[in-house]
Amino acid sequence: MADSWVNLAARLGSDLHLELAGSGGRRAALIGALRAAIRDGRLTPGTRLPPYRSLAADLGLARNTVAEAYAELVAEGWLVARQGSGTRVAPRTEPARAPRGSTPTPARAAPPAHNLRQGQPDAASFPRSAWLAAARRALGAAPNDAFGPGDPQGRPELRRALAEYLARARGVRTTPERIVVCSGVAHALRLLFGGRVLRGPLAVESYGLAFHRGILDTAAVRTVPLPLDDRGARTDELGDGVRAALLTPAHQFPTGGPLHARRRVSAVDWARTRGGLILEDDYDGEFRYDREPVGAVQGLDPDRVIYLGSLSKSLSPALRLGWLVLPEHLVTPVLTAKGEREAWASVVDQLTLAEFIGSGHYDRHIRRMRQHYRTRRDRLLDTLAANAPHITSTGIAAGLHAVLRLPPGTEASTVDAAAAHAIALDGLAAFRHPDATMPGHDGLVIGYSTPPDHSYGPALEALSRILPAPTRS
Repeated sequence: MADSWVNLAARLGSDLHLELAGSGGRRAALIGALRAAIRDGRLTPGTRLPPYRSLAADLGLARNTVAEAYAELVAEGWLVARQGSGTRVAPRTEPARAPRGSTPTPARAAPPAHNLRQGQPDAASFPRSAWLAAARRALGAAPNDAFGPGDPQGRPELRRALAEYLARARGVRTTPERIVVCSGVAHALRLLFGGRVLRGPLAVESYGLAFHRGILDTAAVRTVPLPLDDRGARTDELGDGVRAALLTPAHQFPTGGPLHARRRVSAVDWARTRGGLILEDDYDGEFRYDREPVGAVQGLDPDRVIYLGSLSKSLSPALRLGWLVLPEHLVTPVLTAKGEREAWASVVDQLTLAEFIGSGHYDRHIRRMRQHYRTRRDRLLDTLAANAPHITSTGIAAGLHAVLRLPPGTEASTVDAAAAHAIALDGLAAFRHPDATMPGHDGLVIGYSTPPDHSYGPALEALSRILPAPTRS
């Protein structure tokens, strides 16, 4: 007897695979198949089974055969049948068992009571209604070819919208033909270095995202740390030993502060004279609070700067949408590295984002979140002033996080105290390049954008309790 697929119920819209093979007749085979489905968890307690007439028609069995099978399983306690409620899997059915030899799934760690990790926007502020409306408009206007195989360069609607927006908001000089859509900055780095479009050595800032360094390590790219000071990366120390430099000019990550104008020019001059490239990670350039946004370095020389951006901070990392703005001669190599089919960024999300930008909703969302995060930042500073005035902060003019400077020798114990009190945060040392030679500082990287509104106050109170006391002079 062949296996069969059964639609459980039209209102449930789900399928169940029943193995009806075996000896002993059709009724016995059906009883055995249902028992097996309940035993291994494919039919969970409370699941409503289809009427016996429907199941009989689906399986090509006599109605009496299915009715008798249901009756026997009810008598055995596998199923329950009530007038008006149909036949359901019994609530005290034997729980599903893992197959023999399988490895138990490890228990997940409990979420922290207070999450102050950097790099996450306020998830509750995602503009659901506006995004849904944009999706409806975008799908209604989309040409038929949008639903065929994807273009690895990205939808033209999105590339046009990005070219206009980046020029207006970030001072980027580009055309849609020089933009390649990707799934974020990490994906961009994998394309550039994992795809052998670029090769090391690569200069990076002495403090940066360890995850990005891991991607470069995997691609066998040697990274050379550039010292930092209050004017940003020491781009005047770029020399012949590196082929490119990865920088965060608008807001150095994680220490904060924009790259000084002279150093921006110095970086571009180095790239021009040495045949190098600047990779500009503009991860949160739209969020400045105390002065006008700093434009992109890419605007100084579009042929020597690769501009990297994404929605991870401005909208949501769940969308997995980013972009590379490339010098013209690198577009084809990057597309070759990416492959013939778009395997990363959803076309529906690309069309929606294009409409979201074009309709002005993206600008309105940025303005609203800029004020929201500024209020969050100010609340953090007020809390520090009231409870820990000896703790200073840096990087507060922009972005979604602040660095709290700690007394020397207290970072490790403070991070341990945070963990003991279920506070998720990062110490500054976690972002330091292992080969950095510049003097280090003790500090905490606090993501004030991460907690939802209702838990932000308690998170700040908990943070205040674990901060070290002032050192005695």
